[in-house]
Amino acid sequence: MKKEVLEVQSEAIFRMGEFLRSRGFVEILPVIISPLTDPLNHSVYDAKIPYNGGYYSLTKSMIFHKQLALREYPKIFIFSPNVRLETEDKKNSGRHLIEFVQLDLEVKDATREDILDLVEDLIIYTMQKLEEKFGDFIKKQNPNFHVPKKPFERVKFLEAKEKYGNTFEAQLSKEKTDPFFLIDIPIEDREFYDRLSDDGKTLVDMDLIYPYGFGEGMSGGEREYEFDRIVKRMQFKNMNLQDWEWYLEEVKKGIPRSAGCGIGIERFLRFVLNLESVKDARLFAKLPGEIAL
Repeated sequence: MKKEVLEVQSEAIFRMGEFLRSRGFVEILPVIISPLTDPLNHSVYDAKIPYNGGYYSLTKSMIFHKQLALREYPKIFIFSPNVRLETEDKKNSGRHLIEFVQLDLEVKDATREDILDLVEDLIIYTMQKLEEKFGDFIKKQNPNFHVPKKPFERVKFLEAKEKYGNTFEAQLSKEKTDPFFLIDIPIEDREFYDRLSDDGKTLVDMDLIYPYGFGEGMSGGEREYEFDRIVKRMQFKNMNLQDWEWYLEEVKKGIPRSAGCGIGIERFLRFVLNLESVKDARLFAKLPGEIAL
């Protein structure tokens, strides 16, 4: 990892936190282990620690803790370490690590549009500050670098799939020259906690897709917060409700309506600096299928 890459990474993290604090957010501490964590919508090896007759899972994302944290404060963010023991076939994707950090944020009573607007401002602000401080280095690394303008394009998942086929996301990412949002992702392609839209088929959610082939860098959306809807979504995903007693008991107590997202720090740096792989965006990188320091 180049010294300059580390400096850009440090500045990006600082500026992201600075921006969110200016918008009334408070930073909370990350949760590393918990009896429950994000189930994800794809297979990874389970990472559990036996303890005192039970198990702690390593955090795959703080989605549930974010929802609960909104009981205490209406706007929160975390630079959250995530452990996802991905399968070896993702080793050479350039986009996957088994240990990474994402900027997780959540806002009480927010809509998807609120988060889309916030993320646009966050990305633009951070890229402007990076250009001001490291412009020569960044443009040497990435001749395509430029700060995007609002609003980012919105692309509907099903419309894009119908037009371009199953590889539409990769194709659009290669064709575009600015970040764009992929919205209204089908219920089958996501976890149970993203809110189901009125059409009963798609979710009130979004991915941020980077251009020049760098692919997805953020996921988020509005959240399910009503007990009956959450149970119905779990049943749709064929989940064992007994495994989710911790969460369901908290939902019965009441959790706020909210929306939020998680932005991968390493993927953001890869995009900004035109890096070959996310492994070049952090010290002590751990690729799928490898044991590394």
